[in-house]
Amino acid sequence: MKISLSPDEIAFRDELRRFYRTEIPAEIRERVRYGRELSKEQIVTANKILNDHGLAVPNWPVEWGGKDWTPMQRHIWQDEMQLASVPEPLTFNAQMVGPVIAQFGSQEIKERFLPPTAALDIWWCQGFSEPDAGSDLASLRTTAVRDGDSYIVNGQKIWTTLGQYADWIFCLVRTDPNAPKKQAGISFLLFDVKSSGVTMRPIKLIDGGYEVNEVFFENVRVPADQLVGEENMGWTYAKFLLGNERTGITGVGRTKVKIGVAKEYARQTRSGAGTTLLEDPLFAARVAELENELLALELTQLRVVSNSEEGKPNPASSVLKLRGSELQQAATELLLDIAGPDALPVDAEDIASPEWAQHSGPGYLNYRKTTIYGGSSEVQRSIISSTILGL
Repeated sequence: MKISLSPDEIAFRDELRRFYRTEIPAEIRERVRYGRELSKEQIVTANKILNDHGLAVPNWPVEWGGKDWTPMQRHIWQDEMQLASVPEPLTFNAQMVGPVIAQFGSQEIKERFLPPTAALDIWWCQGFSEPDAGSDLASLRTTAVRDGDSYIVNGQKIWTTLGQYADWIFCLVRTDPNAPKKQAGISFLLFDVKSSGVTMRPIKLIDGGYEVNEVFFENVRVPADQLVGEENMGWTYAKFLLGNERTGITGVGRTKVKIGVAKEYARQTRSGAGTTLLEDPLFAARVAELENELLALELTQLRVVSNSEEGKPNPASSVLKLRGSELQQAATELLLDIAGPDALPVDAEDIASPEWAQHSGPGYLNYRKTTIYGGSSEVQRSIISSTILGL
């Protein structure tokens, strides 16, 4: 296991650190640091700066903008990005559909879609989950029937994150309803969300936001040349995509930033003893325990990175996802507790409650999702018990 960086890795880290803090606008990084929502334009701006400097899609093949980096370099790239509060490249583009197209798409589809996907000239959304097939993707019922040079798509998707910003959707559809296995009759289609017959409807979440949507398809005509790979092979491509989705989901850098912000507010908050909250022994012990748990997770992550030189999947990534998502939630809970009663009002201008405190409640509620997406905690525990512990 490598704990210390080599001189070359230190130089690589320092150059990235300088770039992130000087080239990405401070206003954007400040909004990320303090958990404020970014506009679509701000997300695109940050992504384009990264892409213009070859830092948006290092996990892609080199010929399409990727980097011939070691696993440690990729870890440093992402960790320093999180520590600098830089918006990470849009997951749907950089980690999901881009790698699928690069791996399985025709040369024509690669040339057509990969450059604008890396540059975020196309904003992709994901059409996987359905009302009755959230965790069981193989049971999806959205159909695509071949009609000459097109497919006719009918059905519904749900939990489509940031679909309100999207230009295109990558969609799992059932092309062979009579396949002997449910997984065998699924295909991977790409189409414009502004196509006739597509309806995007927002879903209001518990935190008051509109982060996700439900999408309806009614006789949507999709050109057949927008099929990725082979017909009825979509399940294979979906598994490849979901493996990429978990990359970086640990979020050690992001959690470090959140704990740092929490300590900043705790220094400004008075406790009942007349001292600041950060000086309260019980509160300070709680923060120290959380920081120690995060350090243990970071060391585990370094061990996983060090053992991935051969490019083989490491089942310990389930430990990273499980514990990483729990510590992200713990950090938002810490912020909520610091805010106390000031967290009750939300977007209230006529109440003497700090803006950050009013955002702590919605932030806490929103982060309940981290132990569900990318493979729920229950799924990760099953993988750990069978693959790592051999139970």
